[in-house]
Amino acid sequence: MTFDMTNCPEAPLPELLSFIVDNRGKTVPTAEDGHVLIATNCIKNEYLYPVFEKIRYLSDDTYKAWFRAHPKPGDIIFVNKGTPGRVCMVPDPVNFCIAQDMIAFRADSSKLYNKYLFAVLRSEDIQTKIHNYNVGDVIPHFKKSFLGELRIPLPDMDVQIAIGDMYFDLSAKIDSNTKINHHLEQMAQALFKSWFVDFEPWGGEMPGDWREGTLSEIANVTMGQSPDGASYNEDGIGMVFYQGRAEFGSRFPARRLFTTQPKRMAAKGDVLMSVRAPVGDLNVAFESCCLGRGLAGIQSNNSCQSFVLYTMFALKQELDMFNGEGTVFGSINKNDMANLPVLIPAGGVLRQFEELVNPMDRAIETNYAESCHLQATRDSLLPRLMSGELSVADLAAK
Repeated sequence: MTFDMTNCPEAPLPELLSFIVDNRGKTVPTAEDGHVLIATNCIKNEYLYPVFEKIRYLSDDTYKAWFRAHPKPGDIIFVNKGTPGRVCMVPDPVNFCIAQDMIAFRADSSKLYNKYLFAVLRSEDIQTKIHNYNVGDVIPHFKKSFLGELRIPLPDMDVQIAIGDMYFDLSAKIDSNTKINHHLEQMAQALFKSWFVDFEPWGGEMPGDWREGTLSEIANVTMGQSPDGASYNEDGIGMVFYQGRAEFGSRFPARRLFTTQPKRMAAKGDVLMSVRAPVGDLNVAFESCCLGRGLAGIQSNNSCQSFVLYTMFALKQELDMFNGEGTVFGSINKNDMANLPVLIPAGGVLRQFEELVNPMDRAIETNYAESCHLQATRDSLLPRLMSGELSVADLAAK
């Protein structure tokens, strides 16, 4: 079945909801522990469900008495201040509560399939409308009164279900890959800490044939240099170009700019580090890329790239010292990077670590590549289905 967006009936969003969870108003009192309270930073369009970042807690009394209502599984959280338009699904069971700067939509199931609403709210068309209705020069704000301006197309329920399930299922697989990758990275960091920080396999003491050295002894550092601005483009012409940490993701950077005049390069697998405020943020090059002046590339000089990566993670405290250096913003130069203190274990131990951890890093890369493909598929199918260019029957063949 197909439907034509131009002839499809539509209705204002509020008319399609059975309830809105709205706890905005006075600031909720927090506690040292208890029920999790999430903020807008936990709602990200690249994740299916909210993530727990910089969370706060509530006492049981506050949880029971302060709120007007709590989200239920299948509700859709909508950020209305700061980053308006970000949406996530509410999981089952619900392991958090929401307060300021976000609300939760409960779809009227007789009119609207909740997973379809989730897909529509993340569609480019609706996201653009949300952006256009934002108010506030400093902190963007989408007023609750604007919800009626969001008109939701209403195809037959079987079409809604097909579109919603497609979007949700692909999002769920992406979410699963992200969780697996997070777990693998935690395992690798734990092994690094056990071996090279706590020295657990060696009775808690550094072996006598190990020594303290500098980063330049285990890796080559390439400081970025921005190409001529006239060579930049967003059309995929030339080499992928990263200006700084703005393109960083949780592990790999996101493509945004390209350049036809690359200067300083990093190879696939190199560690990418922010060298301007904030100094020390890290990513891994998913492909060969051009480095702007805000980044440095770090490559092992002895084929132990995983050891170099987790060494850089472990150097966060030392790198934080460079934030605030300079006249206005923190920065670090090549000489300072070359002289960063690192542990240099015996070669046999390095090889053992690499044999254990490098397969984890390769699995992370494979999962990420699959997620990129799934995201591209999902985000290309959605507008084609909603426009009627594809029929829902075509989903079975995809």
